[in-house]
Amino acid sequence: LRQGKVVNFVLDHGKLAGVSLEDGRRFGSPAVVVATGTFLNGLIHTGRRTYSGGRAGEPAAIELSEALKRLGFPVGRLKTGTPPRLDGRTIDWSAFEPQPGDQIPVPFSFATDSLEQKQINCYIGYTTEQVHNAIRANIAESPLYSGKIKGVGPRYCPSIEDKVVKFSDKSRHQLFLEPEGHDTNEVYLNGFSTSLPAEMQQDLVRMIPGLEETRIIRPGYAIEYDFVDPRELGPDLQTARVPGLFHAGQINGTTGYEEAACQGLLAGINAALYTQRRESLRLRRDESYIGVLVEDLIKQGVDEPYRIFTSRAEYRLALRYDNADERLERYGRKLGLVGDSDWERFNARQERLAKLRTALDSVRLRRADAQHAAVSALIGSDPGDSISLSQLAKRPRVTADLIASLLPGELKPVAETDLNSVLADSLYAGYLDTQRAAVAKLYQHDALRIPRQTAFRGIAGLSNEIVERLDRAQPLTFGEARRLPGLTPGALSTLLAYLSAQQKSF
Repeated sequence: LRQGKVVNFVLDHGKLAGVSLEDGRRFGSPAVVVATGTFLNGLIHTGRRTYSGGRAGEPAAIELSEALKRLGFPVGRLKTGTPPRLDGRTIDWSAFEPQPGDQIPVPFSFATDSLEQKQINCYIGYTTEQVHNAIRANIAESPLYSGKIKGVGPRYCPSIEDKVVKFSDKSRHQLFLEPEGHDTNEVYLNGFSTSLPAEMQQDLVRMIPGLEETRIIRPGYAIEYDFVDPRELGPDLQTARVPGLFHAGQINGTTGYEEAACQGLLAGINAALYTQRRESLRLRRDESYIGVLVEDLIKQGVDEPYRIFTSRAEYRLALRYDNADERLERYGRKLGLVGDSDWERFNARQERLAKLRTALDSVRLRRADAQHAAVSALIGSDPGDSISLSQLAKRPRVTADLIASLLPGELKPVAETDLNSVLADSLYAGYLDTQRAAVAKLYQHDALRIPRQTAFRGIAGLSNEIVERLDRAQPLTFGEARRLPGLTPGALSTLLAYLSAQQKSF
């Protein structure tokens, strides 16, 4: 482990050979992952005050941005922001609505059977007209509206100034008060991202019912930063321009912790494989959300900070948290990232799931069975003379508990997570077939013409975001529309149905 500020890259005949530090040190390496977050030429804004920084209290990486430009990388500018952090000891918690987490929280890892740690409640609050009027009266103090900020901000995490201006019909906006941990008094005021002056932030916060005496520990701010056009990358997140150089996170135009984390994982894996001269890991969009994110970035680029959503994935019904191991753990084992104990756990679970699938298809509830009358009464209908458990599971009012009670004795007790996973496969099977057919249909109509001056806003089912993108781009064919950044499979299906109907009417 070494610490220092990287200011340049060392090249050897066009290939990456290492990095140079500000203090003169040079480190040789055949592969480098650049994960700069908001530090790349970062500029922090709080009211009329603007200063260089990558995050509050930390310096920006200015020279590294210049080094990327010298290598010929196309560099753009984006913006994000953060809300103020509050002192939880000064909050009147009784004024807010508790927002508990899941009763049975789902762990991030299949290696974790249950979470015993005490969970912390979040709380819901609201802004008021007084807050909105104060923001409107001082909007010139916001760098977002004074013209100081040039970068494009994240559509899905607007600042409180943006909410007040763009949604002027709303009398209040929802806030989440999120305690940051068991051993801190710091509270994250989610929904109140702002770049207004620090003193004004304190006044605005105290206009919110329940926060009349609240102190701000750290004010919110906006930050502009450089990013590199992600179309420079391959599916392994390696740049085509400089072999051995990998980019991950906000340098690729994404925003959000999860988006950055998955890119860091993929780029780190592929940087290691590159140094070992092994085949890179490429994840498909039909098998992972990482695959969706990477393909969107490298094929479409970005015109605003990118976030992953279920709506971006054509095969989202198959991309569930409960089957992530089935989809991806074999890759981890092949790469050497999954140890023996985890691999044994995975295989044991797959065996249990296989037995459950067989049982659901083979075990039948017959009229002569003792449980038949009870099941009929429970679901309010006659299941018939003979029905498999997988067919029964698709009936209204049939619960997982009911199916578990009908399983043969050798499969009991059945783990709730195992049964829910198998039932989900069964329940979604028909929808998945329909989804695959719809996706295949999308790609067969690229030549379909879109009449000039089509009123996209008049197409029922298109969101405001999609209408904005179509109005801006004015695509002339369905193929051009399909390749626009941010057009989801659902939006494309809606557009295709509209165009097909229009074509038939002429």
